[in-house]
Amino acid sequence: MTDNPLPEAAHTLAHDDDLRPLWAAVHKRLCSGTEPTQLATVLVNGLPTGGIAILRTWLDTSTRRRRGPSAITTANGSTRVPVRMVLSRFDLAPEHLTAIAELAMGEPVVNQALARRAGVAAREDLWLEVVSNLAAVPELARRIRATGVAESDIATIAKQSRQLRAALEKIDNLRRPGTPPLTLPKLAHDCAHDPHAFDLDSLTGKRLVEAVAELLGEPEPARPDRVRAMLARAGVLADRLSTTVLVLNLSAVGIGIVDQRLRLGGGPVPLTLYDLTVNPPVLQASPLLVVENPSVLEAAMATGFTGPLACTSGHLRAVEHAFLQCAVDCGVELTYAGDIDRDGLIIACQVRELYGARIVGMDEDVVLQAGPCSSAVPLGVLPAELPFELSAALSAGGKAIYQENDVILEKIL
Repeated sequence: MTDNPLPEAAHTLAHDDDLRPLWAAVHKRLCSGTEPTQLATVLVNGLPTGGIAILRTWLDTSTRRRRGPSAITTANGSTRVPVRMVLSRFDLAPEHLTAIAELAMGEPVVNQALARRAGVAAREDLWLEVVSNLAAVPELARRIRATGVAESDIATIAKQSRQLRAALEKIDNLRRPGTPPLTLPKLAHDCAHDPHAFDLDSLTGKRLVEAVAELLGEPEPARPDRVRAMLARAGVLADRLSTTVLVLNLSAVGIGIVDQRLRLGGGPVPLTLYDLTVNPPVLQASPLLVVENPSVLEAAMATGFTGPLACTSGHLRAVEHAFLQCAVDCGVELTYAGDIDRDGLIIACQVRELYGARIVGMDEDVVLQAGPCSSAVPLGVLPAELPFELSAALSAGGKAIYQENDVILEKIL
């Protein structure tokens, strides 16, 4: 486009609705990489009759009409337009085409061929940086490259690889004898200037776990407690204090400080992941009821229930996995009871499959007994693996049944 103000004729052409398909075709050609000076004709689909008529009025001079066919030819819904002739008719230069097309379409002309070449070059630069930054974990670098990357994410992936490189350098130092461990937020703060950068539910946190597994030569763990155990072996302590398992009337027979705390009793005792991994108790090998909600512990205390209880407070986190594994290792026989809704049924399935627990208070008899006194909350989609009788009873009622329901409390306490 010239540096001079756009001629009035160019504005007129751009704002003619009948010519909009023409400028759309021109815009597309320019975006594909065609130079304005090389654009002589375009094939236009859907050019209206009014547009064809006005172009023929401009270009079909008396001399052309005497000599033969029109300058504007149409076949099968497509019209061939000599763009250079249109420009010449209004004393416009090819350099004006970009401005006309942008005015008509309301979008800038972007040379997509150049953009694609630039994108390819940027990706190659990115992969070189990723491979360099993650030289200590080449398999992770290969997986990151295999997933591909959108152009808008190139800077983010490059930044992530730099943060991981800094973390791996720190971890290399942490693995030296006598070096004190770091918490995961401290590692993230020092390497990414953000204590949440390596949160384990973020993509960067998940890739840090992959990197540490490769660094240690171990398979990547699936359970959250095993993820944290692996990080601890690398000198990184992840979230050992913020979540707890509440236990009541739980007996321990070991000599450690957590065992002593459990023997003191006096009410619910919170156990952290630190307690369960640094000072794991030796639990008495007697049956233990595990429930989903703290309200069940309140009900147990109110009614004088004396059996051992533990509460997972919903879906299993690292601390719950560590506790349940500790119980299994101590020979504790587990039973589990949760809310009878989608989440509760999923949790029950996990506890049964991973830790061999027997499920109580979550069968069709309880559902039928609860009947109209279930809840006001719609049941939602049920897990596919439910027994037919339970699924049928729940579907008939259509409502979730929570542990606060008297039918469940009487059944499990």
